[in-house]
Amino acid sequence: MPLPRFLSFGRDPFDPTHRFATSWLLPPAALFAIRALFSLYAFTTLFFNLGWGCTHASTVAVTGGNTTDTGAAVSSSSGSETDDVRCLKTKQSFSYFTVLTYWGVAFYLLVAAVHTATYAWRGVPLLNARRFPRPLHALHALFYTSVTTYPPLVTIVYWAVLYPTAYGDAGGFPDAYAAWSNASQHALNSLFALFEILVPRTEPAPLIHLWWLIVILALYLGLAYVTVATEGFYVYPFLDAAETAGGRKGVTAYIFGILAAVVVLFGVVWCLVWARRWLTEEKLGCKGKFAAGDEVARNPAAGEKPSRNLSHTDPEMGVWTGTETKITANLA
Repeated sequence: MPLPRFLSFGRDPFDPTHRFATSWLLPPAALFAIRALFSLYAFTTLFFNLGWGCTHASTVAVTGGNTTDTGAAVSSSSGSETDDVRCLKTKQSFSYFTVLTYWGVAFYLLVAAVHTATYAWRGVPLLNARRFPRPLHALHALFYTSVTTYPPLVTIVYWAVLYPTAYGDAGGFPDAYAAWSNASQHALNSLFALFEILVPRTEPAPLIHLWWLIVILALYLGLAYVTVATEGFYVYPFLDAAETAGGRKGVTAYIFGILAAVVVLFGVVWCLVWARRWLTEEKLGCKGKFAAGDEVARNPAAGEKPSRNLSHTDPEMGVWTGTETKITANLA
């Protein structure tokens, strides 16, 4: 019995011209270097935050309320007092969508850097090695879609909804660490996503990825309420019916608003990727920067000069750069 379409991994050759590991603008070595640098920065931010949280005791006002994104209060019935809770924010951080998506961005950039490095070295990215099963290929494509869609969502929700209530009334971030940490996770995350949208040769995501983005968000919503039940605090204040205008209806409105935002952002990212491909490949003729050892890109039609800017197995790459000679693609 065949799998439902949303559970299938496809039958077409996966990324035959190595779009995930190449760029229309940068040579493979430069693309690897930038991805590796971005990944290093993201991991440095994450681990520094973990270390900071456990070496700098958090001063927590225990007021009987629930924490917000600032970690300003914890659930307690002991009255108003101030406690030093070491590693509090570190322990809580793994419940925040912001932090989880930032870990995802860091790991994607690391994996993408490895694939790009192996492509630059051998002409074949590790991702396309025959020992990699088809499900991992499909998951990598979904991984790419998630790290180009979720970061803009995080940025919009944070600066439009969370920042004004957490820091806006106080005139901004209280110190340099808070400013740097929040800028790294709520602004640079979208910069990394924009780089992955505009610079590599990736194709627009299949529509089925939108389904999985919604499923992942639904799973996170469950995690947020599991956190309430097990840890006693709301990860985000708009999930607390007692603190949200309109009560449960207000919470429901926020949830469906975020759902709508994901759908819109998926469409925006899809259009940006499509427009980048159309402009760079169709209008500017920038077919791609390929590795010297890429046999696919260097295997020309009979009598033609080898070129690094063409792959004969991609029907959309059927024009030789410089010669404008059309060839026939064969994906059989």
